[in-house]
Amino acid sequence: MKVLANDGISAAGEQVLKNAGIEMLNHRVAQNQLISFINEHNVTVLLVRSATKVRQDLIDACPGLKIIGRGGIGMDNIDVEYAIEKGLYIINTPTASSKSVAELVFAHFFSLARFLHESNRLMPLEGETHFDAMKKSFSKAYELSGKTLGVIGFGSIGQEVIKMGISLGMKIKVLTRKPKTEVLTLKFFDGQTVSFEITSDNDMDAFLKEADFISINTPKTTGYIIDTPQFEKMKDGVYIVNTARGGVINEVALIDFIESEKVAGAALDVFENEPRPELPLLMNPALSLSPHIGGNTVDAQEKIGIELAEQIIKIKETIQ
Repeated sequence: MKVLANDGISAAGEQVLKNAGIEMLNHRVAQNQLISFINEHNVTVLLVRSATKVRQDLIDACPGLKIIGRGGIGMDNIDVEYAIEKGLYIINTPTASSKSVAELVFAHFFSLARFLHESNRLMPLEGETHFDAMKKSFSKAYELSGKTLGVIGFGSIGQEVIKMGISLGMKIKVLTRKPKTEVLTLKFFDGQTVSFEITSDNDMDAFLKEADFISINTPKTTGYIIDTPQFEKMKDGVYIVNTARGGVINEVALIDFIESEKVAGAALDVFENEPRPELPLLMNPALSLSPHIGGNTVDAQEKIGIELAEQIIKIKETIQ
């Protein structure tokens, strides 16, 4: 069995595979050369993240492939159903990066609520000459404690966001297409645990009316979840963070509602036009921005690599 980790894999994951006697090809092959590389090197397992696309043409042209793995939760760069129909195994790591993404959500919330995204840009330029003016302009900040956290999506990332909100003393509102209940457990350094029963709702209007901070944590959608009608129903001065997918929020409308001060601030880790976000987004001082790094921590990548390796080994035992 040969594994091509085309978008990379952690050293820990690679070691687990090598210990199991599985050959690793840790190359970075261009998309237009991938089919020939897989066939020439008899690759049986293709591991990708978000960069490499695995579409029907590749699946059809590479009959030696047995397993396609995605490091992360989203599978929109893989034609999953078609691959399954062709008898391939599809694996991913839906929970490995959840904490990392949730921590980024709150990194952005704190940055927005305390104007850190803007002060970090201005202090090197004007800190010496306009210190008092900036101190005054950034004084209307907010605590997250006691505010209402609205989470759109109740998957593994949404649940981690909720747990972090609870730990900060926030009130919790969850929006899903169908109401459901989950028991979320917070674990502490001394072994103590506290569990909370959280029930989501599907009333978008009530959700938007109450949320002070909104985190979008959904899979890719075919249309906007947040568009002009939704912005209009939000509380004045709301903060929004999108670490889900580009295209779940109307970025043009977002700028309009920032300018009208309906939205106090927003953060985007994902964009409709990646990897070239629109210039008005990049230049807007009310936006806290990051380049799609939600799951990009050393910790998450180590977990992803190990989980993928363990799944590959398990499948290898069944197909031999």
